[in-house]
Amino acid sequence: MPNESEFIRVIKESEGIIFKIAILYAADRDDQKDLYQEIVYQLWRSFDSFRSESKISTWIYRIALNTSITHLRKEKKRGARVAIGEAVINRFDQDDNAMEERLTQLYGQIRKLSTIEKGIVLLHLEGKNYEEIAAITGFTATNVGTRLSRIKDKLRSQLKD
Repeated sequence: MPNESEFIRVIKESEGIIFKIAILYAADRDDQKDLYQEIVYQLWRSFDSFRSESKISTWIYRIALNTSITHLRKEKKRGARVAIGEAVINRFDQDDNAMEERLTQLYGQIRKLSTIEKGIVLLHLEGKNYEEIAAITGFTATNVGTRLSRIKDKLRSQLKD
C-alpha cells in the first residue's frame, strides 16, 4: 500500500502541473475536474511502482499525459468538442485585455494541436529542456527539438491569420 502522507505531499507540490494538463486536455470545467481526479487516481495506483529512476516530476508528467491522452480519445469517440475552458480565461488579470486576448488566442491554437503536440508544448512552456521532454514522451531529444520547431512554426502561422 502506498505511503499516503508522502503521496499527498507529492500531489500538493505537483497540483499546478496536473491542473495545467487538465485544462489543456479537457473541454470544460467539469471535465477538467474529472480529468484532474483521474490523473490523481492513476498516480495513486502507480505510486508504489515509482522507482526513482527519473525525477518524480518526469514520472508525474508521463502518467498525467498518458491519462489525459486516454481521456481525450474517449471524448473524441463520444464526439465531444475540445474548447478553451472558462477556468483558463478567468485566471487572467482582467485589467490587461490585450495580454488576455493574446493568451486566449494562444491557448485556443494550442488546443487545436494534436494530442502529442499539446503535450510537447505544455512541457516546453513548463520550462522542460529537450532531454526532459524526451524522457517523458519517449521521443529522442533531437526528435523533440524538431517537433517543437515545427509546432512553433505552426502556431506562428495560425496566430498571424
